[in-house]
Amino acid sequence: MRLHTYPDRILRAACLPVREITDHDLARMQEMLELMYSLQGIGLAGPQAGWSSQVVTIDVAGERQGERIFINPRIISAEGEVEDEEGCLSIPGIRAQIRRAQRVIVAAYTVRGERTEQTVEGLAARAWQHEIDHLKGILFIDRLDPTTLMGLRQGLKELEKGAAEPARRQSGRGA
Repeated sequence: MRLHTYPDRILRAACLPVREITDHDLARMQEMLELMYSLQGIGLAGPQAGWSSQVVTIDVAGERQGERIFINPRIISAEGEVEDEEGCLSIPGIRAQIRRAQRVIVAAYTVRGERTEQTVEGLAARAWQHEIDHLKGILFIDRLDPTTLMGLRQGLKELEKGAAEPARRQSGRGA
């Protein structure tokens, strides 16, 4: 399992809900969690790990305790609004001010198939919203106003160019 980065198409695809949790899925979820920790992230969504399933890992505190793998998450309610800097493991080097709900109530399933509901605020609320966006094929840069996006365009072009280089080398084309 590896981190998929912008502009990889898997990041733009809506994920399928998980209907059944197999031993293979459990192993993948554990791998995903370890990938998140190895990248020093606070959250990771299925598509970032090359998996088009509605699975996220979240550990804002980095404590490695309690539930950290969530299946088929959804936001039940959101309130307040706050703007803060946000980045993404899959869009390295790009950060921007993003407006998100201050507080959210999230419902999801655990790896044991138990429904859980959490009320979270601040960074945890931002992380949940960010990861659930990934499951819908939405990147944080999609939430930027056109002027801010223009300012980040050069950095995004560099990521696109970097992604194109290995493909050219593999096909025998390129410098």
